[in-house]
Amino acid sequence: MITTDTALLSRLHAECFAEPWDEESFRALLAAPGCFALVDDERLGFIVIQVAADQSEVLSLGVRPAARRRGIAAVLLAKALQGAAERGAAEMFLEVDCMNFQAIGLYRRYGFEEAGRRKNYYHFSDGSRHDALMLRVEIHAPRVGNGMQLG
Repeated sequence: MITTDTALLSRLHAECFAEPWDEESFRALLAAPGCFALVDDERLGFIVIQVAADQSEVLSLGVRPAARRRGIAAVLLAKALQGAAERGAAEMFLEVDCMNFQAIGLYRRYGFEEAGRRKNYYHFSDGSRHDALMLRVEIHAPRVGNGMQLG
């Protein structure tokens, strides 16, 4: 599921967002320390994560519109949380449009809680603006060996 295919990431992002990131943007992101990207097995969705010290952030998560509501984003998020934990992260942050109720529902199912709000963060072509919710979740290290929790 880990990918360095910047052309694929750029194509997927363009299908998911009104202001797509180009291939060079993904190349620069993936060259940054602690940054990794995952795609699902069918190449219908992606997630990009940055880990720095004990914190991680979802930089982008998208699923092709025709493939939504099939659990792809949930699988990607679960794998991203696992990957971030393996890289030493103890918490994960993200920003989401306050009107994106489906995404907010997904994040809440994974334990994300509101940590702040950015007023008028998202700008749309019709002139409207939406707040960004800043969400946070603690990442629990996987159990190993005799079942003892790390951290």
